[in-house]
Amino acid sequence: MFGKAFAPAKVNLFLHVGAPGADGYHPLSSLLAFADVGDRVSLAPSDALDFRLTGAFAGALPGEGDNLVVRAATALRAVLRGPRAPVSLMLDKALPVAAGLGGGSSDAGAALRLLRAAWAPELSDEALQAVAADLGADGAACLWGAPVLAEGRGEALAPAPRLPACPAVLVNPGVPASTAAVYRQFDALAAFGDITPSPLPDAFESVEELAGWLSLQRNDLEAAAIVVAPEIGDVLADLAAEPEVLLARMSGSGATCFALCSSDIEAEQLAERLESLRPDWWVRRCRLGGPWPDPA
Repeated sequence: MFGKAFAPAKVNLFLHVGAPGADGYHPLSSLLAFADVGDRVSLAPSDALDFRLTGAFAGALPGEGDNLVVRAATALRAVLRGPRAPVSLMLDKALPVAAGLGGGSSDAGAALRLLRAAWAPELSDEALQAVAADLGADGAACLWGAPVLAEGRGEALAPAPRLPACPAVLVNPGVPASTAAVYRQFDALAAFGDITPSPLPDAFESVEELAGWLSLQRNDLEAAAIVVAPEIGDVLADLAAEPEVLLARMSGSGATCFALCSSDIEAEQLAERLESLRPDWWVRRCRLGGPWPDPA
């Protein structure tokens, strides 16, 4: 019953957000891809349900209670019949927190995949996805770590176009961006637009084609996020000035931004230069796509 699962960083290639409805929720449309960098979740037998945190960003998370890995285990156990063997879950937190990368939702998805294998391998994908969806707006999309088009509140999922290999660089300026604070500022700005994206092809044949199409889309939360965390504007300005960058955009509600590059070599050059010029920033070269294999 031992196991490990990869929890990839989620990247919103575009994010269109509409005006809030009567229920206070914002309709959205977003194309999600997943990076080959992320957190890792491990599972092992235990005498009681146990949760431990390790990793570079462990100190930014609570060790128990409201952590989404614990909530995922509690939610899955609630829908299963009969007792289940207690397990120990460990989260190696390599992604920054409150970073627009869906880290908590991806962690929960990795935990759910491991727990289904341990507790209820007969449980259907649809049933597991329903549990994930109840954990938050990104829950269902982050369960499998595969590119997807998310609409509604984020729970209405449709297949994404086929994506090419996407060399990229993720950059976080080392400041959190509270999703609630960004949405409050977004509502205050009241710059709501049409959330419908341009027509999507069945496939993007190259990263250049993808970047060109994405340049016609937006992340509607960028302006609000820059008010909340002005450092995001610095990241976007720096990335836009670099010769390797095909497209620079913020992911989610921030504070992480991404840059698409034509090749792995150009992404590596960009990452190395940013690390030298901005040693206080979190910088990771990656590829965007997914799903990525779990660790052995």
